[in-house]
Amino acid sequence: MILHAIQAGDGPPVVLLHGLFGAARNFGAVQRAIVPHVRVVALDMRNHGDSPHADDMRYPTQAADVHETLLSLGIDKAAVIGHSMGGKAAMALALQYPDQVGRLLVADIAPVIYQHGNDIIAAAMAAIPLTPSLTRQQADAALADAVPRPDIRAFLLQNLRFGTDPHWRIGLAEIAAAVPDLEGWIDLPGTYPGPTVFVTGANSDYVRHEHRPAIRSQFPTARFVAVKNAGHWVHADNPAGFLSVVEAFLHDWR
Repeated sequence: MILHAIQAGDGPPVVLLHGLFGAARNFGAVQRAIVPHVRVVALDMRNHGDSPHADDMRYPTQAADVHETLLSLGIDKAAVIGHSMGGKAAMALALQYPDQVGRLLVADIAPVIYQHGNDIIAAAMAAIPLTPSLTRQQADAALADAVPRPDIRAFLLQNLRFGTDPHWRIGLAEIAAAVPDLEGWIDLPGTYPGPTVFVTGANSDYVRHEHRPAIRSQFPTARFVAVKNAGHWVHADNPAGFLSVVEAFLHDWR
């Protein structure tokens, strides 16, 4: 699958892969900050943003999407940055196509199986009655029980189009069916020997010390950096802190 890409700048390529229910534009602040020095390619993953929809959301398949898309853009090697779902796709890309990944930054996710209740979130989103009279306030209220945090509800509702033809922009049915794959992980053979940084939010529990052996077994050069005052959405919770890590990560790439 060829994914929709938002591109800017010239220089060594840097690829940005967003998380579940997100879109390429979620990395807008990062893209604007680094674009004077590099060619930034932010991708909408399958079933997200303006990319096509399909049932299979396993991480090897998502990695193949990224691989094919980069080749279609003439990119043989790139620095790859991925958050959450995008981080797992980035890890799968590095393991399956190591020559295409010049360096790897994984934001707040590990190559392990999680259970984070995304099935409940997807069901709550699908239960919103999509009528022409639907308001954002009504949609927000409909999600409140399943998603207590207002900022996360606002993030999710970026995918909903209101008006005479209300609809979800994302492949919500495909995502809901694929939640076990999205929260899971397929053990892939081999290792990725290139420079690797795992960035975590200091207030997040997604990447734990007990995950480090699994990480280092496939990413032996992995370094770990925690960003203060940030949870799982580390690039949104502390943009300046996350950007400082990205700048160091890209320092000798550009």
